[in-house]
Amino acid sequence: MPSLKDLKNRIASVKATQKITKAMKMVAAAKLRRAQEAAEAARPYSQRMAAVLTNIAQAVGADDTAPALMTGTGKDDTHLLVVCTAERGLCGGFNSQIARHARDHVRKLLAAGKTVKIICVGKKGFDILRREYASLIIDRVDLREVKKIGFENADQIGHKVIGLFEKGEFDICTLFYSEFKSVISQVPTAQQLIPASAAPVAADASDASAVYEYEPDAGAILTDLIPRNISVQIFRALLENVAGEMGAKMSAMDNATRNAGEMINKLTLNYNRQRQAQITKELIEIISGAEAL
Repeated sequence: MPSLKDLKNRIASVKATQKITKAMKMVAAAKLRRAQEAAEAARPYSQRMAAVLTNIAQAVGADDTAPALMTGTGKDDTHLLVVCTAERGLCGGFNSQIARHARDHVRKLLAAGKTVKIICVGKKGFDILRREYASLIIDRVDLREVKKIGFENADQIGHKVIGLFEKGEFDICTLFYSEFKSVISQVPTAQQLIPASAAPVAADASDASAVYEYEPDAGAILTDLIPRNISVQIFRALLENVAGEMGAKMSAMDNATRNAGEMINKLTLNYNRQRQAQITKELIEIISGAEAL
């Protein structure tokens, strides 16, 4: 049984930890608002960019003017996975959920006999994936020194991915990140970047009957638009991750603060009981000695 001094030291230690977790929760809450606003502001632009890309791609079809980034190589033998996670931990299962989603996709591809290459954006995803797939990781992007994610960071990653595609390093590229829904809900998401997805996008009534003319030709526009779209989608993924990380960290630190409070109560109760028992024992010894005299 621990002594009164040990219990007192442990209570003090847990109280200090509780102060830290409470402070981290407040910091995460302050950062969450800005990160959420940035993520929500990026969504309309990225969605509209995808809609424009889809419209032009449908006009071009699969003719010779379509760029390789849209049509692909015609094969699906080699897959590149860009896994975006946080640089730091203490945010619950945020990073592990993204890594698990990517790991499940890797297993399916390897079971189908495909070649897999991985680019890790973020330290935590790299630490998780290298335990099992260290040989598949070809590059790692470190953003620990970046205080605020900017488009230039995403553009650098986009140019790196496009450079690998032009060298024939892969056939299909998939982006993994966590889409921010709420403070307690972040959904791991996989989005194909290359070949550029041209899935139908819901259009407004005013767009349904619109006829577009392209100057220069649609193929030339796509050649410039698709690389930009890749960087935009990566930028949105990074912003979604920042918001999701802050939301998960706020929730995790709130739970840690509550758990620390419960532990303090239990330790305090144990301390009082043991102290009362010791006082009672000393009183009994004093009374017994007085009666003996």
